[in-house]
Amino acid sequence: MSSVADTPSNLLLPDRASALVNKSLARRHAAEKRFKLYGLLAICLGLSFVAFLFVDIIGKGYPAFTQTQIRLDVTLSAEELFGEPVENPSRLSQEELGRANYNAVVRDAISAEFPGVEGRRERRNLYGLVSSGAAFQLRDMVMDDPSLIGTQQSVWVLADDDVDTFRKGFIDRDIPENLRPFSDQQIAWVDQLVTDGDIRTTFNTTLFTNGDSRDPELAGIRGAVMGSALTLTITLLLSFPMGVATAVYLEEFAPRNHWTDLIEVNINNLAAVPSIVFGLLGLAVFLNFFGLPRSAPLVGGLVLTLMTLPTIIISSRASLKSVPPSIREAALGMGASKMQMISHHVLPLAMPGMLTGAIIGMAQALGETAPLLMIGMIAFIVDVPSGFTDSATVLPVQIYLWSDLPERAFVARTSATIMVLLAFLIVMNATAVILRKRFERRW
Repeated sequence: MSSVADTPSNLLLPDRASALVNKSLARRHAAEKRFKLYGLLAICLGLSFVAFLFVDIIGKGYPAFTQTQIRLDVTLSAEELFGEPVENPSRLSQEELGRANYNAVVRDAISAEFPGVEGRRERRNLYGLVSSGAAFQLRDMVMDDPSLIGTQQSVWVLADDDVDTFRKGFIDRDIPENLRPFSDQQIAWVDQLVTDGDIRTTFNTTLFTNGDSRDPELAGIRGAVMGSALTLTITLLLSFPMGVATAVYLEEFAPRNHWTDLIEVNINNLAAVPSIVFGLLGLAVFLNFFGLPRSAPLVGGLVLTLMTLPTIIISSRASLKSVPPSIREAALGMGASKMQMISHHVLPLAMPGMLTGAIIGMAQALGETAPLLMIGMIAFIVDVPSGFTDSATVLPVQIYLWSDLPERAFVARTSATIMVLLAFLIVMNATAVILRKRFERRW
């Protein structure tokens, strides 16, 4: 008869060993709870930083969406515009109308509002209440309708950026006059305009309709938006077909050997190369060797194509791998050729993932600055580009240019442009998610 002493020791778990096991389990459960807590704190900290960034950008950028205007009663007399009477203004050519002296008309109108102003310096300060773009606004009016010559018109024109900044509360009237760019006399004139109802704040359409300008009140992002659109068009037309074709070849046709392994390693390495390296490559090859036009969307699109190709190839290969092998086997078993199997069955099923990768690559290209700086897209461009070889800039470069300017009004426009860029990026990433969810199939 066996005794208790003959029982294996591992079958008799002492109380001390049981306590140690329970203690160890308690420590592991506590460590798991701490790990979850650390992860939750990290997420909250990251979201708080993002929220702070968005609040700061919106707080600085929203004033740029409004603009101050001043009402002037302008007299479009032919003697003032052309220096002599004009019997039939409708017969004047567009060139003659464009050369007229509209600045004198604006100065006369603002002087009529404050007739007691004398002295050269005071007149210069008075004329400075109105933007230099007021003359161009009158020119466009007269060129569109020459019959306005000889009449008096009440016109709302853009105020100078200092007036706009003062009206929005960014210039404190209580600080000493020598510490602010706006004199006490100018403040009194603005107060008088407010009392007379000749000044107002409206939505700033100039921000979306004008190109770049040295005057903040005339500066807009239309040129940068068009430049970004043209550049991304070139990038998409080149990178998506090439990326998909490369992925299909590597995944479906390429033999498994050292050469294909080398290609795959290089593609993965290119995805991690700093973007400025692609800018240096574009500068050396596309500009210096091929002689393509500098600061053009064509060159920018070529450079961004090289940068986004690895991303599109990797995402396209992942999409092709996600298609079950049974789809391929069933198509081949029904007598389809390999090309028919790929084009009729595999590609349609993998296309949602490919489109997602392409959109993410385009969003990455939209936010790039360094490679475009290297190929000269940092130039000051006033005219809105209309072709792929016209000089242009893009939204990130426009932000970079405005952030370095000293005028206070450019701070708001810089933040507003960042908001527009973020809106484009959010829309592009949301489109990628929607396409993924809409066309995704599960097996």
